[in-house]
Amino acid sequence: MIPRTAEGVLPVDKPEGPTSHDVVQVARRALGERRIGHTGTLDPFASGLLLLCVGRWTRLAQYLTGLDKTYEAVAELGVSTDTEDREGKVLERTSAWAGLTSEAVESAAEGLRGDILQTPPAFSAKKVDGVAAHRRARRGEVVDLAPQRVTVHELVVTEMDLPRVRIRVRCSSGTYVRSLARDLGRALGVGAHLVGLRRTAAGSITLSRAIPARELDDAGRVARAWISPLEALAHLPRVELDGAEVGAVAHGRPVPAAGADGPAVASSGDRLVAVGEVTGSLFRPRKVFAGE
Repeated sequence: MIPRTAEGVLPVDKPEGPTSHDVVQVARRALGERRIGHTGTLDPFASGLLLLCVGRWTRLAQYLTGLDKTYEAVAELGVSTDTEDREGKVLERTSAWAGLTSEAVESAAEGLRGDILQTPPAFSAKKVDGVAAHRRARRGEVVDLAPQRVTVHELVVTEMDLPRVRIRVRCSSGTYVRSLARDLGRALGVGAHLVGLRRTAAGSITLSRAIPARELDDAGRVARAWISPLEALAHLPRVELDGAEVGAVAHGRPVPAAGADGPAVASSGDRLVAVGEVTGSLFRPRKVFAGE
């Protein structure tokens, strides 16, 4: 069993092939801890940053799943698939991409930036009448998913070797990069699918800090990779508590706090005391860690 002092958030570099749940299972065996959850699924063919909340810190997962994500991706123009990625069945193929210019690709990418309405893939975990869309799609059912509003903060074409286009994307949680590839192809009139995807950041946590999944049984490597709960929650406003306030919050009582209403963390030095909300100039604890 890992010592409690080592618990926290563990950034892992998921390889291509296994599911996100497979990586969690590997971590459970390597760390001797059943309480592990991830904060954002990566498809099996994708690789990159997977944040694991370990031990009592699984209670932080809900505050990390909504972080913006950054990806390096490769789209192949001229081929459309039913899953919108390389794992799917080819639906249409064309060589019309050969006549495209870099200006045309850049113009199509421009239309995918900002606040957009995106139709999720039919092969996704989105629920339709309580059943995952991908299950219905695999049964041959027609899946009709409603468009959802997402934000693409950045979509940069970093390399073009047609028919392949390499892009860097920073987007809101819930954005499907394979659907961005699909829509890039549609805007160009040639179709497209995703052939490569690597998550490089979640919020301010970057892939450079991640431990490769194959090294999870290396205790020394794991010890160097931990991210403290306070650092993992650095995107939330912070309320610093004095001694008396720590006691109050530990017992679930609100304490005075300045700042805008919304989620916030309460700390004492470098120790996370609680996560909660600021409402009406009071910090109200929702998840208390002091004394655990």
